[in-house]
Amino acid sequence: MDDLGFIAASYVLSLGGTAWLAFSFLRRARKMDKQIDPKDKPWT
Repeated sequence: MDDLGFIAASYVLSLGGTAWLAFSFLRRARKMDKQIDPKDKPWT
């Protein structure tokens, strides 16, 4: 139980960093989506 703070901080930093990266990618993708013509998006 001596290392509980280190373990908790590691989880918080890892999950927080992953969430920040995912939101960053999504924000950038939404911004780029406006620049692409609909005919160039075969997935829609």
